[in-house]
This record gives sequence, C-alpha cells and structure tokens, in this order.
Amino acid sequence: MLNAIEIAPKVWWVGGLDWNERQFHGYTTERGITYNAYLIMDEKVTLIDTAKATFTDEFVQRISQVVDPAKIDVVITNHVEMDHSGSLPKIHELAPSATIYASAPAGVNEIRAHYGIEVEGVKTGDSLSIGERTLHFVQTPMVHWPDNMVTWCPEDGILFSNDAFGQHFATSKRFDDENDLAEVMKQAKKYYANIVWPYGAQVQKAMGALAGLDIKMIAPSHGVIWRSNIPAILEKYQAWSTYQTEDKAVVVFDSMWHSTELMAREICDAFIKEGVTAQLIDLKHTHISDIMLYMCDARYVAVGSPTLNSNMMPTVASFLTYMRGLSPNNSQRIGIAFGSYGWAPLGPKQVEQAMQDAKFEMPVPVITQQWIPGEEKLTEIQDTVKKIIEDTRA
Repeated sequence: MLNAIEIAPKVWWVGGLDWNERQFHGYTTERGITYNAYLIMDEKVTLIDTAKATFTDEFVQRISQVVDPAKIDVVITNHVEMDHSGSLPKIHELAPSATIYASAPAGVNEIRAHYGIEVEGVKTGDSLSIGERTLHFVQTPMVHWPDNMVTWCPEDGILFSNDAFGQHFATSKRFDDENDLAEVMKQAKKYYANIVWPYGAQVQKAMGALAGLDIKMIAPSHGVIWRSNIPAILEKYQAWSTYQTEDKAVVVFDSMWHSTELMAREICDAFIKEGVTAQLIDLKHTHISDIMLYMCDARYVAVGSPTLNSNMMPTVASFLTYMRGLSPNNSQRIGIAFGSYGWAPLGPKQVEQAMQDAKFEMPVPVITQQWIPGEEKLTEIQDTVKKIIEDTRA
C-alpha cells in the first residue's frame, strides 16, 4: 500500500509520483513530475484535485490509507487540465454522492466537455464550510487556463495554489526545506519560464488578490510544498511576472562548419570580459525548454545561425518559434542577431527579423560574416558587444 503523507493536522498529500516522465508539452522534465492532490479530514471529507489518469490506482491507494474513498463528501477541482483531473471520473464512481466544485463558468464547462460530469460552479469571493474549516475560492484565469482557481484555507494557513508556484520535480520529500533548495528554485524557474511566462499580467492580478493572507504553506499541484521559503518564491514570482532582468547574457546558436560558432564564442567572451554573466548554448546539445530557464531573467539575448537552403537553421527557427509562443516581454531585453553565410546572409537576416517581431530591442544591425571570421572580424564583434553593454549601463 502506498503511503499518504500528513502535511498538516488532518490534511494529507495523496498524489502521484511520476518518476520517469521526461517531457510535458515539449518541455523536458528531467526530474520527473509530481501530481499533487490533497485530502482534508473534516466534517465533510474534502479532496482537492486528483491525479493524471495513469496514476489513478496509486492515487486511490493513498486516499484509502486515510479514509474509504466512498466517504468523500466534497471534491474541489482547481484546474481541469488532465494531469490534474484525470482521476476525477474514478472518484465520481467511488463517491457518487460527493459534490464536485469548479470555477464558473469555465471549469464547469470544461469538466462537462472532458468527462460529462455535472458540477457546482464557484467564483471569487465564494466560500464553503466543511466543518472546522471554511474554504475560500479565488479565480485565477489564464494562470494558465481559463478555468484556473486557487483554494484558501485560513484555519490551516494553506494556499492550495494550483499551477502557481509549482515545479516539475518528483521527490520522496514533500517540502521545500527537505530538498536541495537550489534544485527546487531551478525547477520552479524552469516551470514558470515554460508554462506560466505568457501570463505575467494575470499572475500579477492573482498575487494582488492573495495579498494580505497569512500564508503558512503553499501547496501547489506539482512539485514540493512551500513552508520555509515562502517569501523567497513570492519574491521570485514578483520578479518573473514583471519581466525583470539581471545583468546576464544568453548566446544561442547552431553552426555547420564552426564559423557561426566562432562568432558565438566571441560574443559570449565579450560579455564575460565586461563582467556580464554569460551562458553559451549550442542548439545541437541543449533542449529549447532548458534555454528558457536561462533566458527568463537575462537582459541580453544573442541568437546566431548560418544560412542553410536560403533559411536559418531549423534548430534556430524552432527555438525562436518556441520562445515567441511563450510571449516574454522582450522590450526590456537587448537582442543581437548574428551568423555566417556563403552566398547571401539570408539565415542571419531571418534571425534578426524574428527577434524584431518578438519585440527585442535591437541596438545594432545583424552581425554577419561571409565564410570564416578572421581576427579583425572577431575584434570588431568584441568592440560591438562592449559598446552595447556601455550604452545599456549609461
């Protein structure tokens, strides 16, 4: 029998651990995924969220450690995406008289569309007494689906935060302070950059709605539960959702015969020489979702490609398409386009156009080199990067 874990008096974690999952919507999950669900033992036995359908047996086993699933009175569905709600039909089968709640109207409509189950709708400001506790609901639409909401339990000081503050991180320890905090923060940043980043304005609105709550614990739908580092993760979400940048550079490239690579290395070294933390990323070896981790708070983003069949390299095009889909506010980022060519600089110019379309500030025209860059060209690149940095700091 798999173990449930009591995270607070009469509040249990009953989720699933997906140790071996390595991707989520094209985003690499090298540390696996956790599908968190929570069981509150009160006068009304209350379940908050479920688990991915393939983890239904594991999820039900954990509930059964605490209570017969047939005795569940209330089910709160904070989010209908199937990694959160996939086991809802099984719970509905085991506890047919339980009342299911979701946000209105989006959550109600989405559950009906996914599972054909009728549920009760709740909105921001609504509350539900389950005995010693009263649960309060706050809708957080587009963080990151229209139906998203969070559930607040003031008696325990627990914010059941749904996707907010989560990480794709499978671990046997349920709390932030039981794990390597650097790894937890890294996974929280990667999660934000690849899933939540398009919705900064909505995150800001949600954080405003939650301001003033005496939060003792944040229990997200994925990853570890926050109890000792709540101010730290709130501070990070404030920075990420307002697109704050730091004095960092990301240099992303692909290369065929190393000419564009030579240019990339020169750009990276120029940033380092000027005291800017820099990361050199070869798209042949690094997944695009990992690049977003570095780009999330980088002030400078340089992207390079040679010309291949009158176009930029497919790897570079894939990265730029993925990045643009996440809609980062690039108006606060300095962009540099570069690359080599043989007959015509079509690939580098396409990179420049894509970065302009993504609203980067582009202080210099695309940096190009026919065939192989010599020492004079590399020195010119160094000087260009130095001038960009000086102008930015002025």
